[in-house]
Amino acid sequence: MPRTLADLLVLPIVQAPMAGGVSTPELAAAVCEAGGLGFLAGGYKTPDALRADIERLRSLTSRPFGVNLFLPQPQPADPAAVEPYAAGLAGERARYGTATGDPYGPGEDGYDAKLALLLADPVPVVSFHFGVPEPEVLAALRRAGTLTLVTATTAEEARAVEAAGATAVIAQGVEAGGHQGTHRDDPARDGAGLGLLALLAEVTEAVDIPVVAAGGLMRGAQIAAVLAAGASAAQLGTAFLATPESGAPALHKRALTDPGFPHTEPTRAFTGRPARALVNRFLREHGADAPAAYPAVHHLTAPLRRAAAGAGDAQGMALWAGQGHRLARALPAGRLVEVLAAELRAATTELTDGGGAG
Repeated sequence: MPRTLADLLVLPIVQAPMAGGVSTPELAAAVCEAGGLGFLAGGYKTPDALRADIERLRSLTSRPFGVNLFLPQPQPADPAAVEPYAAGLAGERARYGTATGDPYGPGEDGYDAKLALLLADPVPVVSFHFGVPEPEVLAALRRAGTLTLVTATTAEEARAVEAAGATAVIAQGVEAGGHQGTHRDDPARDGAGLGLLALLAEVTEAVDIPVVAAGGLMRGAQIAAVLAAGASAAQLGTAFLATPESGAPALHKRALTDPGFPHTEPTRAFTGRPARALVNRFLREHGADAPAAYPAVHHLTAPLRRAAAGAGDAQGMALWAGQGHRLARALPAGRLVEVLAAELRAATTELTDGGGAG
């Protein structure tokens, strides 16, 4: 097992773990084989399904890889907030001919069982989203030979990550697609997050552990920029969403560059937690009414989103995407890593040379 983050990074390119079936073993393996760090997403998977994904990934590559876990959410959903939102989805139920899900279903996502799996059969890297694990958890993973990364969206959160004993912190700017990895879901802070470069400057000054930059990164020149700003590596999610190895529905992949979806917004409409998605009908009609109730809203809307996908209706799907989505390239994942690495080398040379002759 590697001892530091630098030990396992052939290239400073990390494929973000994208839950919901996007981060397949085939995607992670292709990234790993090309010299990046591929990730599996443990969120929304049963422990047995996660075990199967790990076994499949190990059959495809011998290179280091990571697994991501969602931290359990501390507060149960308030029915007084969830029920009115559920009532407001009556039109969606009629449109897709399906019931909404049980918002009070499993809320802890099998965290303890997944953690036990990763301690019993260690993987090179484990990352965490939606909070900071207990120091004892990070210490146990460290003893097992596993490096640990934890997402932070503020300098204060990054200091908490370092204090808990993580190997490195992922600084996630507001440009990032999917869920913001805030440690506490505070509706009063909706829209108050920092862009990646501002956040990166604050985080690199706040902590001494390595920092992985995440948020809207789609090109090698952007990777060069965050490395120059103090990051040890860059994490890209949306850039890998359109690859053939990605498990995203074809509708989702096409929407990234479809002029009919020109921009993204953070929304609680689909899950009850702020997450950046392409603006579609569902987001426009329900985003303003969505409560801060994760994962209750996720469970509530999941059947509707599945039905929309089955009906070929991108207007009812959660089209997670970062702000750089229009730069998506439908290349094989390994080839995309190669292209990003070539762009990174070219940009680094230009930076080293001072931008060429004056």
